[in-house]
Amino acid sequence: MPRFSVIVPVYKVQAYLSECLDSVLSQSWPDLELIAVDDCSPDACGAIIDEYAARDARVRPVHLAENQGLGRARNAGMAEASGDYLVFLDSDDTLTPDALTAVADRIKESGEPDVLVYDYARTYWDGRQVRNQLAAQLAEQGPAAFRLEDRPGLLGVLMVAWNKAYRREFVQEHGFAFPPGYYEDTPWTFPVLMTAGSIATLNRVCVHYRQRRQGSILGTTSHKHFDLFEQYDRVFAYVEEHPELARWRPELFRRMVDHCATVFTKRGRLPRGSHAEFLRRARAHCRRHHVPGARLRLRHALVRFGLHRTFRALQLASAVRRRALKSVVKLARAVRAGALRLHYRIQLRLPVRADRAVFTSGSGRGHSGDPGALEEAFRSLAPHIRTAWITRPEHQHSVPPGPHRLRPGTAAYWTALARSKYLVTDDLLDRHLRKRRGQTVIQTRQGTPLKHMGLDLQERPAAARDTDFAELLRGVDQWDLVLSGNRHSTLVWERVFPGRYTTLEYGAPRNDLFQRATSADVARLRGLLGIPEDAVAILYAPTFRDHVRTQHPLLDLERIARRLGPRFVILARSHPVHGGPLGSGTRVIDVSDHPSVASLCLASDALVTDYSSIMFDYINLDRPIVVHTGDWQAYRAARGTYFDLRSFPPGAVARTEDELIDIFATGHWRGSRSAQLRAAFRERFCPYDDGRAAERVVRHVVLGEHGLPSVVPLEERNPAPSACARTPLATVPQPSGSLPVTERR
Repeated sequence: MPRFSVIVPVYKVQAYLSECLDSVLSQSWPDLELIAVDDCSPDACGAIIDEYAARDARVRPVHLAENQGLGRARNAGMAEASGDYLVFLDSDDTLTPDALTAVADRIKESGEPDVLVYDYARTYWDGRQVRNQLAAQLAEQGPAAFRLEDRPGLLGVLMVAWNKAYRREFVQEHGFAFPPGYYEDTPWTFPVLMTAGSIATLNRVCVHYRQRRQGSILGTTSHKHFDLFEQYDRVFAYVEEHPELARWRPELFRRMVDHCATVFTKRGRLPRGSHAEFLRRARAHCRRHHVPGARLRLRHALVRFGLHRTFRALQLASAVRRRALKSVVKLARAVRAGALRLHYRIQLRLPVRADRAVFTSGSGRGHSGDPGALEEAFRSLAPHIRTAWITRPEHQHSVPPGPHRLRPGTAAYWTALARSKYLVTDDLLDRHLRKRRGQTVIQTRQGTPLKHMGLDLQERPAAARDTDFAELLRGVDQWDLVLSGNRHSTLVWERVFPGRYTTLEYGAPRNDLFQRATSADVARLRGLLGIPEDAVAILYAPTFRDHVRTQHPLLDLERIARRLGPRFVILARSHPVHGGPLGSGTRVIDVSDHPSVASLCLASDALVTDYSSIMFDYINLDRPIVVHTGDWQAYRAARGTYFDLRSFPPGAVARTEDELIDIFATGHWRGSRSAQLRAAFRERFCPYDDGRAAERVVRHVVLGEHGLPSVVPLEERNPAPSACARTPLATVPQPSGSLPVTERR
């Protein structure tokens, strides 16, 4: 008896079927049977199913003699199922990697519930992925298993069959089956959830719900959408047969009215001329199933009373109101923009203020990076300079007390750009900025370059995308000083950003913190992140892939955490351009929104990255780094790199996920060979990062001093120690068949 019976009804999806079946058969949880039901599909679907059955004994083909529809095809699959749990998957959708393992683990944790509800993400034909907006309803806090009355908000999650796993004995005991029709999921999901004695949730995307450009059943124009009424009749009939469920009638009534309103208002659902008839049917159903005292919104009331003309009149009035509001907003923005342009021109005619400095990082992100470190140094070493920080509203909280906060596009913002003597940034400044005589622009850049930058991207169209190189060079012409952390950076910047600026090879100010922080600081940061006291914290920080449209994670962090065991914790930080979470839970902590990368580096014991420039900063801590190069050839071909990272790495190199696990499990991540590679990397890329880089910049640029602090040699530096620096090397027992233990370059 397999753990899961995955039932896939198939009809006219030959272009997507292989991807669907592969997503099931490639699951890390192998204890399953895949029941593919050919609903008399006229294309090649039946042949594809038979081909998979011939290759894999877990595939059980079912061929129906005539087309019976989605619901009855699922019933045919259930009749053949023998697994502990039933999982339904539409034949154009896919399971995410390791989804069934996560489902199995959660089922075990929650005591074999009748129903487990998991999350999904919509995947669009253009590559976009959008997670379910009601994912908060799947939070795993509280009791592992519960009844629907304990969390009624679960009824707000999409009412479909394929985002749940069902205990087969529970389904058989209550005789649940799918009816025929367009909306067959409705009379299945409501009764199942209302009847279940125990429900659990899994806050993880397990299904990619394909949003087809064309061809979706529910997105087609058809009279079959009138099937909605018959399906809700079945739902209410089930409640009548089970009086103990009568308490759900108000909620079911609201859901029915909302569903009717959605179908009525969606463009392209109902055929032309059928809207009035649909509302009449809706009114009749509302009267039939009306629950006294049920609260309804305006559009619900219009559906309930079948006010077709009133509904249309309000829709028209709402459209007119929106257009009028857009026109007013557009005019107001134009007037405001004109006023700000005039204000800026006036400010440009006033004297430059020698005691003002403006800072910004990452086009308006929070107080961070080299500009953040320099701003603190300005206030400490040159207190006569008044500082201001430009940041977008959502990042205002990250700016510490001291600098004046400026929002881009305001009058104060343009005043500061026009009259401040020092303008400090790690990105391009506002394209409308007119640099004045007497102003000094300090460009810090964003780390040591491994990947191609600047003019080198002209030969890399996938990475350059919409880069305006003329605008880029116009910005470069405004730079007076460019900071560099090492000779490698100096040579790259001066070639790919050609200009008249002066390079200050003083080190990276943002890395000064690593030399000043103490063990107490490390312990405090780990406590704030929830890292157990005796755990080894691995910071995972991948870079952005320019050559792919959708940024899929290359590593399964949940699997890595399971294989390494409870002593290891992974801090997962996605690239700012990526934006998506990389994990969740107690063993994989998503820190993508954490405001300080430096704090994450200090809190961790090791870094796992691929081609991110974070390695050049982290190496200053003299802590282990493991580089994952699973797609090295593709990345180097698309983006280009300035040296072969595999030949000169900062530590151990893993080419696969299993090699990465092996490196940590055997202790090679902090072995002698890794230490040798780290030392060579530090010597090449960290000659000036001794904790006084920001001081050197301020003393030279602002205070005009020539006798700058000498650089502390590498062997005399004392970066903040790792929390596990004094613990003995540990190995993790691995299952049979693991990779051989080898020292890697």
